Amino acid sequence: MAAPTQFAFRTSRGVGVVDAAPVYEPLPGFARPEGHLRCCAYSPDGRYFAWAGSDSVTVVDASVGRVVSTLNAPKVFELGFSPLGTYIITWQQPTKDENGEAVKNLKVWSILGTGNKETDERDEQDIVGRFVQKSQTNWNLQYTHDEKYCARSVTNEIQFYESGDLSKVWNKLRVEGVSDFAVAPGTTNCIAVFSPSQKGQPASIKVFNVPQFSTPVCQKNFFKGDKVQFKWNAQGTSVIVKAETEVDSSGKSYYGETTLYLLSAQGEFDSRIDLDKEGPIYDVAWSPNSKDFAVVYGYMPAKTTIFNAKATATHSFSLGPRNTLRFSPNGRFLVVGGFGNLAGALDVYDLEKDYEKVASMQASNASICDWSPDGKHILTAVGRLKVDNAIKIWHVAGGLMYNEDFPAGTELYNVAWRPQSVTSLPETDPVPTPHASALAYLSTVKTPSKPAGAYRPPGARGTTTPLAFMREDQGGAAYVRDGTTSALSSINGFGSRRREVPGAESAETTQGADADGELSKAALKNKKKRENKKAKDAADRLATTESQTPRSRSLGRSPNRRDGYDRDRRDGYDRDGRDRRDNQRNRSRTNSELRPSDRPRSQNRQRERGHSQGRDNRDFRDNRDFRNNRNGPRRDGRGKSPGPGGSNNNARNNTNFTPAPNEKRPTNPQIDIAKAAEASAMPDLTVTTPGGSTPQDKKVRALTKKLRAIDDLKMRRAAGEQLEGTQVQKMGTEESVRRELEGLGWNDE
Repeated sequence: MAAPTQFAFRTSRGVGVVDAAPVYEPLPGFARPEGHLRCCAYSPDGRYFAWAGSDSVTVVDASVGRVVSTLNAPKVFELGFSPLGTYIITWQQPTKDENGEAVKNLKVWSILGTGNKETDERDEQDIVGRFVQKSQTNWNLQYTHDEKYCARSVTNEIQFYESGDLSKVWNKLRVEGVSDFAVAPGTTNCIAVFSPSQKGQPASIKVFNVPQFSTPVCQKNFFKGDKVQFKWNAQGTSVIVKAETEVDSSGKSYYGETTLYLLSAQGEFDSRIDLDKEGPIYDVAWSPNSKDFAVVYGYMPAKTTIFNAKATATHSFSLGPRNTLRFSPNGRFLVVGGFGNLAGALDVYDLEKDYEKVASMQASNASICDWSPDGKHILTAVGRLKVDNAIKIWHVAGGLMYNEDFPAGTELYNVAWRPQSVTSLPETDPVPTPHASALAYLSTVKTPSKPAGAYRPPGARGTTTPLAFMREDQGGAAYVRDGTTSALSSINGFGSRRREVPGAESAETTQGADADGELSKAALKNKKKRENKKAKDAADRLATTESQTPRSRSLGRSPNRRDGYDRDRRDGYDRDGRDRRDNQRNRSRTNSELRPSDRPRSQNRQRERGHSQGRDNRDFRDNRDFRNNRNGPRRDGRGKSPGPGGSNNNARNNTNFTPAPNEKRPTNPQIDIAKAAEASAMPDLTVTTPGGSTPQDKKVRALTKKLRAIDDLKMRRAAGEQLEGTQVQKMGTEESVRRELEGLGWNDE
């Protein structure tokens, strides 16, 4: 009987191995280790499975779970295997010995060594080689497909070793400033190296044949590249390079810029991959046939496109919130999913049936997605959370086959399929029977009566969604990120979208209306409440205004101010006794007719001397003596004592004030304050309600207001003011606003 598929997982409480389709049960003979285990991994050929404990590394036979060897290596943080499973490589935390020298923390072990056969323990004599590796990034050795050579990176060079003898360097590839490299997985024996830009020189990618290191077979230079990711195809004939920068020079993204390049191992082709949608590059994956690759890119909703070996687009899928690509092992199916901060939707496409969508699944909160070796199942997992950690296995047709939930407090760190060849796997039915765990999970899931959508406020329910608030894959316009204007940006570009409020009234639908345009009972009730409240507030304001007439307001003053100051104001005099009619503003006066504050300083001084003499001749003595005898020492209204001359501008506030004999006062008729208040025009306090104008009138007012704002921006720009990008975009919408106003019957008069 052929062996079933298998997967292993690591949690905060231990490691588990499970036989998948068609049995879905733990691996018999495997003693599940408990405790905090730092890492685990399968060998590339699928023969071994290993995990690292606190003081050792254990290697088991993946098919039966029997222990094969135990490595005496404490505090291992990373482990890996050679392509054929001959060697296991461990990385320990860097330390120093007693002399202060760095300890060789990268060790290569022989799995089937010369240790004690009874206990299967491996000690120092089974170590093939050891090195000092300080960085945990790119810590592992890279082997050729046949394990004949392996390579590691040091300062300004790549060192090659023969896998059986790691004590001496076999060959060197000298590259100035090299920071990353990748050995091809196929039979081509090629290596790609990357050097970032430095000292004004561009970054470069070079492809060499091993061991001909004199000249590269292919090379690409560019400036936008601080780090890269290499993606070799399965045959090792082409490599995709994803170049990334830490900072976006255009200022459109906080996460830098990404660019794709395609290079041929034979040197016949090197080019930048042109993408027709602006935005970041989320994922890129080669097909197992090594002839096609897929890219998901662009601002959300992202675009997914398949390219051929010459970087020519052959097919594009529909837009959607997606950021993950996975080809099935046989190359027939493609999974396009959205994980991380996205909803977790998966779409499965059959590439052999004209890119037909086979199924769609929903794996909420998932962060891991991978195909099974048989190409018929998809594993998704929710990991590194305090709750809701789970593993789910789906059939390619869309059904849930297996579910395993972990208890609260158990964090899921890693899940991986066991590598197996397709020929060694059992044949299964097109849609096998789900496991009992899947049936139990599906029984607890409540199917919503209607599809859940985005939240809409009560006033916007039952209305159509404006294009400004729709995604591109839902019928909206393309997302415009730059500061320029375009025909599409006036529809839903961030900078110049139509000024519409979600749920606001439109020309076609009133607020709170149903699909047929009639107000609901709740909307009618709320409308009546608002009208009553506005009418009551307006009536209260009107009653308050009528009660505060000029006569009643003057009654609140002191007797002195009411009888003295108000009478003087009615008679045409100021506080200091001067005729107020002489101080009327007249902007057309000549220099000789200006007020004292507007004349030249020399003329002011002369006029001030004349006025002071006239005031000294006035008889203010009786009035001053009367006030001093009655109220005692008194300061003026500004908190200052009378000047040395004894004059006080507030003297006329007293009821016994008598003007000087030589001063002439005009006789004006007494004015009835009550009659004047009745004759004065009261402000218009007519109560208006929302029903007083039609939705079309409100729309016209809103659009004319926007036109006034655009005219103001045009005047500011004509005056030389530097406008922002959003303001420039707003000016670009003038034509569309005027067209909309003309459609509503409005004319610019």
